[in-house]
Amino acid sequence: MIRFWEKRAKTSVVTEHPELETQIDQIRRSIKDEVKRKFAGSLAIRMVDSGSCNACEAECNALSNPYYDLERLGIRFVASPRHADVMLLSGLLTFNMYHHVMDAWAQIPEPKWSVTLGDCPLMNAPFQKSFAIKGPVAEHLPVAHHIPGCPPDPETIMQGLLEFLKKI
Repeated sequence: MIRFWEKRAKTSVVTEHPELETQIDQIRRSIKDEVKRKFAGSLAIRMVDSGSCNACEAECNALSNPYYDLERLGIRFVASPRHADVMLLSGLLTFNMYHHVMDAWAQIPEPKWSVTLGDCPLMNAPFQKSFAIKGPVAEHLPVAHHIPGCPPDPETIMQGLLEFLKKI
């Protein structure tokens, strides 16, 4: 036990890998530049859960913590679709949520984009054959970009947002 504490005292606590840190820093700089160039420094995202297990939402919540801090990069999550530029949609599109999703989509001012998050919107979920599922999101909304994963980690979400920003 003493050897453990001696080694710990020499190496200190390492919570993140240095190579991952440099990669995230590059993504941060690129996102900030793209948001500044294409959205005058402020991109508003309306997160909509159309019937998921909430794992994607938990990962998106992590994007607001001090480590990732998307607000510093010019990206913020908004409560009203009327203030949004982008709809970030997670989950299967269920019959119960279909009208709410379409109503939120109609309230987003032009120009607007939809980005899907996770494997559920592509119908790659264990409960995809349920009677309560309306179908793939792409059949009902124009999807500009998809961020894969179940759930995608915050780095993947940031990389996906960067790819979306470069695409438009």
